[in-house]
Amino acid sequence: MDRKSSHGLQRPKVLITRPIQQSVIDLISQHCDVQVHLVDEPMPPELLASAMRDVDGVMPAGVRVSKEIIDTAPRLRVISNIAVGYDNIDLEACNRRHILVTNTAGVLTEATADLAFALILAAGRRVAEGDRYVRGGHWKQWQWNCLWGTEMHGKTLGLYGFGRIAQATARRGRGFSMRILYHARHRVAASIENEFAAELVDREILLRQSDFLSLHVPLTAETHHAIGAPEFALMKPSAFIINAARGPVIDEEALVQALQAGRLAGAGLDVFENEPQVHPELMAMDKVTLMPHVGSATAETRMRMALLASENLLAALRGERPPNLVNPEAILK
Repeated sequence: MDRKSSHGLQRPKVLITRPIQQSVIDLISQHCDVQVHLVDEPMPPELLASAMRDVDGVMPAGVRVSKEIIDTAPRLRVISNIAVGYDNIDLEACNRRHILVTNTAGVLTEATADLAFALILAAGRRVAEGDRYVRGGHWKQWQWNCLWGTEMHGKTLGLYGFGRIAQATARRGRGFSMRILYHARHRVAASIENEFAAELVDREILLRQSDFLSLHVPLTAETHHAIGAPEFALMKPSAFIINAARGPVIDEEALVQALQAGRLAGAGLDVFENEPQVHPELMAMDKVTLMPHVGSATAETRMRMALLASENLLAALRGERPPNLVNPEAILK
């Protein structure tokens, strides 16, 4: 039997697709009946569809919520994604059903920028390669020619996209006296450009002049494979590409070919085109630093993400506009 509130009204039912922090689950449980998928891996589509049949809200993390799954949930009112990106959710299906979709933008900016810049440092200074070299017992003596890398100081950091995370990455680059270039659909305010000494350039200049090209765009039809063979052909052979945004922004096969041909010096990747599968040629390359999509993976940030997702969820279930609504067109007029 469903639990009811003190006013006799049926409490909303909520599904959380990962075992998030218990304190956040307890917070939501004060207002809702909560079901948590207790295995830290994506729920299979059939299981997700079955679990969502009678829920009013769902908090997905790292799982695709397709139209077919949405269609099995007639009571669904809100999808509170525990992430910034929401390309895992069929937004059109939600809009047709007036289901609100929210994200956790704003609370993972600094952690993701830290990871992006860590990849810049790791790729340029061959950190992962050096770790493998020492652990493999190859370090027998100091050598003049051992693991030469690339300096960050004074180099050009190109940012493809210039939102919150890109700007935070630019701030870190300024600490290394890097020249900051950016390309985005819209120019930012002059005050922001002045803060980072950032220069808006066209796409070709960004590609040609960047020593480190860091990607900071969402995954859309427009940005899918935005960086491929033509773009790699424009980049310096000494350049590095960094991706802590979305994997399919890069044509992974074209990246492999560019690296194999020496048209790029290296790459730092936190995301991949077919996660969790990684192109086997990338796995074999010392010049590539690989991370398992952990841009927001700090204790502080994951707590902020879970709390913001719960705030979005509960606001929507109360009939209010959630703080991080991404599809205002779904609101009933």
